[in-house]
Amino acid sequence: MADIAALTSLIEPEAKALGLELVRVKMFGGQSDPTLQVMAERPDTRQLTIEDCADLSRRISDVLDALEAEGRDPIDHAYRLEVSSPGIDRPLTRLQDFQDWAGHEARINLAEKLDGRKQFKGDLTGIEAKGAVVGIVDAQGVQHFVPFDRIEDAKLTMTDRLIAATAPLSSEGAEEFEAEEQD
Repeated sequence: MADIAALTSLIEPEAKALGLELVRVKMFGGQSDPTLQVMAERPDTRQLTIEDCADLSRRISDVLDALEAEGRDPIDHAYRLEVSSPGIDRPLTRLQDFQDWAGHEARINLAEKLDGRKQFKGDLTGIEAKGAVVGIVDAQGVQHFVPFDRIEDAKLTMTDRLIAATAPLSSEGAEEFEAEEQD
């Protein structure tokens, strides 16, 4: 199994060199289809262009290929590299993400139960002043406080409010794509 912390320490400088922030590094797909997923974004837009993905993919590949050539390959089996934007229903991986997306609906899964529950869904209220605690208000209007270090997985939920809040960088070429699909 690949060491995600070690991979992150190799990949993060490459993202920063391009002016990007790393959102997540994750291995998934098991033995049948192992994939190294790298999500990044531009800090000012919270998005990524296709060119950004290609540039970061090349930089990561160069670093990993060089380590393999030296006999220090951090992933000891064949895998696929996937570089992407976090997307509109993005994973929430950093404490600041919960503050930045306050007011939007999210689903939070915990490693261990808290108040008898492992899953919370509702509107994020941000980070509480107490420290690394995330606030979320469920559909019944009940406020919950979830320690960040107990969160196993969290992501935004696709809603009309989220769609309205996340405008694409550019729709240039969209008309051509639509025309091709209609033919």
